[in-house]
Amino acid sequence: MDERIAAAWRVLPDYLSQHVVLSAASLALGLLISLPLTIGAIRSERLRWPVLAFASLVQTIPGLALLALFYPLLLALSAVSLRTFGQGFSALGFLPSLLALTLYSMLPIIRNGVTGVLNLDPAVIEAARGVGMTDRERLWRIELPLATPMLMAGVRTSAVWVIGAATLSTPVGQTSLGNYIFSGLQIENWVSVLFGCVAAAGLALVTDQLLGVIERGAARRDRRSIAAALTLLFAGIAAAAATPLLQQRSSAYVIGAKSFTEQYILAALLAERIEREGASAARRAGLGSAVAFRALANDEIDVYVDYSGTVWANFMGRTHTPAREVVLREVREWLQQTHGVLLLGTLGFENAYALAMRRSQAEKLGVRSIADLAARGSELRIGGDFEFFARPEWRALQEGYGLRFAERRQYQSTFMYKAVAGGEVDVISAFSSDGRIAAHDLIVLDDPLQVILPYDAIILVSPRRVNDPLLRRALGPLEGAINVDIMREASLSVDRDAEKRTPAQAASWLAQRAGLGS
Repeated sequence: MDERIAAAWRVLPDYLSQHVVLSAASLALGLLISLPLTIGAIRSERLRWPVLAFASLVQTIPGLALLALFYPLLLALSAVSLRTFGQGFSALGFLPSLLALTLYSMLPIIRNGVTGVLNLDPAVIEAARGVGMTDRERLWRIELPLATPMLMAGVRTSAVWVIGAATLSTPVGQTSLGNYIFSGLQIENWVSVLFGCVAAAGLALVTDQLLGVIERGAARRDRRSIAAALTLLFAGIAAAAATPLLQQRSSAYVIGAKSFTEQYILAALLAERIEREGASAARRAGLGSAVAFRALANDEIDVYVDYSGTVWANFMGRTHTPAREVVLREVREWLQQTHGVLLLGTLGFENAYALAMRRSQAEKLGVRSIADLAARGSELRIGGDFEFFARPEWRALQEGYGLRFAERRQYQSTFMYKAVAGGEVDVISAFSSDGRIAAHDLIVLDDPLQVILPYDAIILVSPRRVNDPLLRRALGPLEGAINVDIMREASLSVDRDAEKRTPAQAASWLAQRAGLGS
């Protein structure tokens, strides 16, 4: 427990500073856009409804979906910019997060501003007209000053929303306090999850209180209080912006990782190998599968571990299931010819989708294979991760075995294993190299028709690093060095509650067991 707390404290300056900068930039941009729209909505009934409707519509889109939608849009715009002007831009991390959070910030500001002005005492407005004020003078000298406390209340709400939603930026490659939460959920490090929640809540509370001082100062026309609160806010933002510069975190190599335990361990292993060669390595963990691949193909990350079946089905769009050697050969050729990506080598183990059950229940029902399961499926409940039921493997299983279940549920992978162990579901879409299969005494059902694709773990290198000699020296020895048993054991050492290892500790252990040195 003490080591987990110490590890959380070590990365807090990085996570917190980037979270502050992202939130502040989003809120500032949101204000710049929202204030003119607010003024327009106040003055024009024709404009008012579309503005409020658009801002309200944005709030109906789940935050994570909004963040994810901006990534492919920006990637396409970057490609157009590169072709047109010879210069692209990064579509990963800060920019999609900034744009999504800016949209999220707008509704409270616009709604409170419009409501504050439209609900002013009519006698005040008539008095302003009576002394001969023009519409412009009335707006700037009477209406907006009187509505400022109401507008500031909207800014406070917006700030809290943005700080909370910024924790969702991790899957698109932006470091934030959400890194604690996403990684903690995957590796069952509840200290990390709690640390991230408390840090985000603390940041939101401090920000809200400082903005509250500005709100009360505006109501009382107390310029001293407003100046003091603004000084503290800008000092905090400046300190956050300076932190990465003070840490001198520029890295020669950027390593990507998806959002599950095995990926965190392998990313730490790649970083360790690169650092042994005297280079620095940064990690962008918690990426979505498509985001990670696109980031690599566009040189936004340098290297990461993917799986042959994922490339074959998701990116190549293939629907048949050939032999493992054929999949690897065609994946290698397609990556090189289509994206300029190098398949450096296979790690030596497979992490395929597999259907798994509690051993006791499987024995009771006489289920040893997916064919046996098909005969009993209509009585059983199946659980899958967020991707499984939309993947080709699920369609192949349904078509090959005629699988039908009484109920279907989706879980974050940590809770999926707990669901089958606790009897909430009867079957899950497990991962063949996951140590939790043994930990929960599950059995993997045979696939006699071999409809599930091979999923060899493969090291992928970005186009700009294809001929990088350091990467080849550092990562070449990993080819064929890791078998599924030690990968399961490494993953289990991070996932289980007793004697929990960090992903970095598990990576060092894995390197020793694989004969690669520490």
